[in-house]
Amino acid sequence: MTSPNETRRIWLTGATSGIGRAVALRLLDRGHLVALSGRSEPALKALCEGRNNALPLPLDVTDRGAVEAAGRHLGDLFGRLDLAVLNAGTCEYLDAPHLDSALVERVFAVNFFGAVYCISAALPLLRQARQTGRRPQLAATSSAAAYLALPRAEAYGASKAALSHYLESLRLDLAHEGIDVSVIHPGFVATPLTARNDFAMPMRISAEAAAQAIVTGLEKRRLDIHFPRRFTYGLRLLGLLPPPLRYRLGKRLVRHPAMET
Repeated sequence: MTSPNETRRIWLTGATSGIGRAVALRLLDRGHLVALSGRSEPALKALCEGRNNALPLPLDVTDRGAVEAAGRHLGDLFGRLDLAVLNAGTCEYLDAPHLDSALVERVFAVNFFGAVYCISAALPLLRQARQTGRRPQLAATSSAAAYLALPRAEAYGASKAALSHYLESLRLDLAHEGIDVSVIHPGFVATPLTARNDFAMPMRISAEAAAQAIVTGLEKRRLDIHFPRRFTYGLRLLGLLPPPLRYRLGKRLVRHPAMET
């Protein structure tokens, strides 16, 4: 069994901004050997500068061939992975009546299929860690939006709910191999992505606070790492309400733009 204090070989995607960057700094400060992926090479180089335990691995997670090549490169560099944290994500909202199917496809390409590609690339290296007597761990960032359907979240919420379901099913199938699977469900976090939101974000926390919760949850190998807990427990309770009541409550959150004349 891997000790929380043992140096681990880690792959982190979505590492150049927001939650990912804050998690990267915490993992690096703990002395772990971390391969950092993101689309911006300059941002990756800046993050890795002066750190001999950080390796930049530029990557667009929507490019399946590039992800497969990154997995092979990680195998050459590390030989194994003790932990993969798949954090790359995006968010776009739908506005009725203009339901944009291309928007849905873009969001799923990053949030769901990007994670699926990375999981496929990481699994052989996680299994290699198991062969050396370690207990590897796979984690990915979903969202508290996966707990409850919300207005305008047809693309984002559905992509995150799909990711949570995928990971929870995978957890069952990997249990006999000794590979732990954690799902991360953040509430609102102050990041460049959420800065674009045009609505109130209750109980929003800093990226640094989110990173602390994530790293602590990973070290404790929690199945569901969710925060801030007052907010996430509230959403989960609302998700347990009967559908008619959820529907009535959800309608109150819908914005009604002024009718054109």
